[in-house]
Amino acid sequence: MKKDEPPLTFPKTLEEFEYAFNEYGQLRHVKTGEPFVFNAREDLHRWNQKRYEALGEIITQYVYDLLEKKYNMTKETLPVDATGDEPTSFIYLSPDALSNPSKLLVLIQGSGVVRAGQWARRLIINQDLDSGTQIPFITKAMEEGYGVMVLNPNENYLEVKKPAKSTPLPSPTEPSDEPAEKRERKDDKEGKKKREFYEKYRNPQKEAETERIPIRENGSFEEHVLYVWDHFVTKASAKNVFIMAHSYGGLSFVELMNQREMQVKNRVCAVALTDSAHSIWLQETSKSMQDWMQQHCCNWVSSQEPLDTQLDHMLPDCPRVSAGTERHELTSWMSFLSIFRFFREVLETKEALTGYAHT
Repeated sequence: MKKDEPPLTFPKTLEEFEYAFNEYGQLRHVKTGEPFVFNAREDLHRWNQKRYEALGEIITQYVYDLLEKKYNMTKETLPVDATGDEPTSFIYLSPDALSNPSKLLVLIQGSGVVRAGQWARRLIINQDLDSGTQIPFITKAMEEGYGVMVLNPNENYLEVKKPAKSTPLPSPTEPSDEPAEKRERKDDKEGKKKREFYEKYRNPQKEAETERIPIRENGSFEEHVLYVWDHFVTKASAKNVFIMAHSYGGLSFVELMNQREMQVKNRVCAVALTDSAHSIWLQETSKSMQDWMQQHCCNWVSSQEPLDTQLDHMLPDCPRVSAGTERHELTSWMSFLSIFRFFREVLETKEALTGYAHT
């Protein structure tokens, strides 16, 4: 006999989920001490996925709480002139982010479900807080006298429920380059999967339809980075701005340079990228920008070579070195200490040159 699919409702706190972070920052079950189990219910992939996403939302809030309570960071609302009823986003600033006269570190994550303070949700849940969040970077930056700005480039819209109405017909699929035969086999397989799902349960849960209201001037990743540059970074007192960007964050930095080339060159001391998704050809960067990137950037990329091994420069922009891991999402954590060393060396060189110029 068919059974009902269990409701897609999940706990709202870590305690209710019966998970907690231990002293090593690892997520563990409070009773068994076991790591997180994705397949909590066999044969219920959708339910397991929704449960994982619900836990992810709780993790997002957990990281926000850490930034606010443990690191005394403040939430700054975007857009800065938001009216009472419009959708807003925010970034995090350390107490001295705008006033520190010497150094400012700007952290830009990659694209996806991650929010301010995170590199990779999967690492936070399955490995630990150190590898999956920006917290080690924030801690070290504060110890070394940097102001810190944590961007939130994936928070681009407010999602609101649409009024309930009958289910729309599936939209026709995009034309595909696949041979018709292969496509039909795939369609059969998809159809079979859907049928099995609906046949397995008498009442599969219907998900609420939602629509997205974009956040003004922050409606995309790149827009957000440009907005924060214009409204916060340019207003900061720091003589030396350092940028650390992962994956798509690297692409957004290059886009920022395209839009604000002279400002970036005047303010930014060094840029550390990890497995950056930028492309100097597709993004049509100027020769002068490429030259600047060669001097001021370093990209730690996934590679089987030992950490910091120089790799072939495939293109005339950022020098590439190994992050000491082949896993894309681990590149930031693995190159963490090397990045701060790089920042120190660039600053020392700059100060030696300016000191030399003044004598």
